[in-house]
Amino acid sequence: MIEIERKFLVTSMDFISESFKQHSIAQGYLNSNPERTVRVRIKGEKGFITIKGAGNESGLSRMEWEKEIPFEEAQSLLQLCEKGAIEKTRYEVKSGDHIIEIDVFQGENQGLILAEIELQNENESIEKPNWLGEEVTGDIRFYNSYLCLHPFKTW
Repeated sequence: MIEIERKFLVTSMDFISESFKQHSIAQGYLNSNPERTVRVRIKGEKGFITIKGAGNESGLSRMEWEKEIPFEEAQSLLQLCEKGAIEKTRYEVKSGDHIIEIDVFQGENQGLILAEIELQNENESIEKPNWLGEEVTGDIRFYNSYLCLHPFKTW
């Protein structure tokens, strides 16, 4: 129920040759308030609804609740979402004991590539591949809910 993750900018596309899985993601927000976001996502052929709470002081941890919902319901709920949408391709790469999820954004956020690493605890060490750049954990500008309202192309 508590999500602990670090987020990084990605400096090159070298990760693609290391990826073992990829899928398309479309998502929108029924509520983009940073205190309690409600997200609808289509990932491949599956639908999900997710509620996230505010991050802690370090930005590493926050409450997350996610449930799979029927694909058709996710499609319908996307029509009710706030302005802005996220389109991205997610790649998964194994690094040490972790799976790194790399999101290559399309549409209004094209040009942005972010990596996320989920942790068991906030002090857990990670192996950083050479394509991982600046850490942006806790930087609200890199939250998908922010990117819906303030697309990367407008920065």
